[in-house]
Amino acid sequence: MTYIIIAITVAVSLIAFGNNTLMQRLLLNPYLVFKNNEWYRLITHAFVHVGFVHLFVNMFVLYSFGMAAEHWLKQLQVSGYINSPTLHFYILYFGGVVVATLTTLKKHKSNPYYQSVGASGAVSGFVFFCVFFDPLESLYLMAVIPIPGIVFAVAYLAYSHYMSKKEGDGINHDAHFVGAVFGFIYPLLINPKLILHFLSSLKLM
Repeated sequence: MTYIIIAITVAVSLIAFGNNTLMQRLLLNPYLVFKNNEWYRLITHAFVHVGFVHLFVNMFVLYSFGMAAEHWLKQLQVSGYINSPTLHFYILYFGGVVVATLTTLKKHKSNPYYQSVGASGAVSGFVFFCVFFDPLESLYLMAVIPIPGIVFAVAYLAYSHYMSKKEGDGINHDAHFVGAVFGFIYPLLINPKLILHFLSSLKLM
């Protein structure tokens, strides 16, 4: 599942690097979404990236946490919470892609110049989905400093919120924030009783 998403994203992104017409056709532009009813952009923007570094970072994180998410979904199947890990994987991914755009759509619907690309919202969703199930597992800040996942999650949300208010760096922090929240609450949409797993993982039960 993870490999399929990565393969398609890499292929489309590489093609779009040399085809600006395709890039413009697929990216997220809230103004065009509403003006021309181009709602497909809520999904297609996740398959294009601004450059090799952007693509590599997103795909590396997607690989790491996508595989972990597959593991947890299979555990949910074994435990009787879900029937199809594959179905929930794609709901989690594409749900994250779409939900992560909602704040952006509202904020920039009258701005014809705003554009956004990348799978960061969905990738954030996978990270937080995994944090839900193993909140004390270490994540690495700046790839070198180990911190508990739940601490990383709180810091990530706080940073994304702050940078969203500040704006000006060309990064869609709203998508990061909303996608992350979606990923974290997705297990509760599967079954609210899974909160007990989260609390027990935090040693609160």
